[in-house]
Amino acid sequence: MKHNVLKLAYSICEQRYSEAKALFAAGSFIRGEETAFSDLDLVVVYESLPNAYRESFRFDGIPVEAFVHDPQTLNYFFLEVDRPSGVPALPQMVQEGVEIPSSNSFSRSLKDLAASVIAMGPPPLTSDDDRKLRYSITDLLDDIRDPRSYAELVATGGQLFEALANYYLRRNGLWSAKGKSIPRVLARAEAAFAEKYRQASERLFRNGDASVVIGLAEDVLQPHGGLLFEGYRGDAPAHWRKLLK
Repeated sequence: MKHNVLKLAYSICEQRYSEAKALFAAGSFIRGEETAFSDLDLVVVYESLPNAYRESFRFDGIPVEAFVHDPQTLNYFFLEVDRPSGVPALPQMVQEGVEIPSSNSFSRSLKDLAASVIAMGPPPLTSDDDRKLRYSITDLLDDIRDPRSYAELVATGGQLFEALANYYLRRNGLWSAKGKSIPRVLARAEAAFAEKYRQASERLFRNGDASVVIGLAEDVLQPHGGLLFEGYRGDAPAHWRKLLK
């Protein structure tokens, strides 16, 4: 399948992005983890563009997501968008992506740039960020301790599992993840915790039993001050005001 996908990426490069200096094929197809509904991720880099953009299309029946940049916009997204978020989506695609049609000095320089950003790691959590995340997890825990319905339990549980994984990874100085990438990133970071996370999610979503994830969340937060509600305060920026007419 990977060979066929690379041929597909080559055809896309020729027909849609023939003037690009580099194209990286990435995502689940390249990792060999695709499903019947997976899309092919492409990072397309020109020498110069007025602005970066993202576009989605189908090519030979395969859904494709293309992230189109030049080196300066790519560097901006690496350092000003992805790194502050703690989720290295774009640099990871470039670092792990297969160069189409082949490696060249331009594509290698971009891979080196992506690798340098990933090697930096995410910025450390500030004290305010840490308290905000602990407060958010505490609030979500309160919502699943006595939910009004199973539907509310599942909806809140989904938010909680993402927030908890993000806090665990960021508090340990590791890159975070979103959605379906979370189990893979956790397994790579700490297999024992990833297994506890999996068991807690199965108990919650299969059996409606929130006790395991509540215990897991309390264990994660405990070394860093524990649950946080009483005394929490979050200040809005002073310029967040609009004159009344």
